[in-house]
Amino acid sequence: MQADNSVALLNANYSGALNKVSSTNSSDAALREQTDKFEAFFLKQVLDIAMNSEDNSENSLFPKDAGDKIYKSMYNDTMSTALSGNLGLSEMLFNYLKEGR
Repeated sequence: MQADNSVALLNANYSGALNKVSSTNSSDAALREQTDKFEAFFLKQVLDIAMNSEDNSENSLFPKDAGDKIYKSMYNDTMSTALSGNLGLSEMLFNYLKEGR
């Protein structure tokens, strides 16, 4: 008697394709996360420069006290994280790196 292996082979082909799709999705998610982090870093640098130029004015966001540099740094971290992924730099970098794979 001969066994029919066609169903088993068909299932093996589909499971391989599904694993490839899920690994692609997970690598896309990891790439997206890294490009968002890069955009957050870039925004933090821009905000740090902008906040340092504000030091000379009398009406700064944070008054001069012992922890004003810490407050500015925490504020810039929070703002850069909140704004990342929305400027378009992350999207452009993601698309460029995805094409290069």
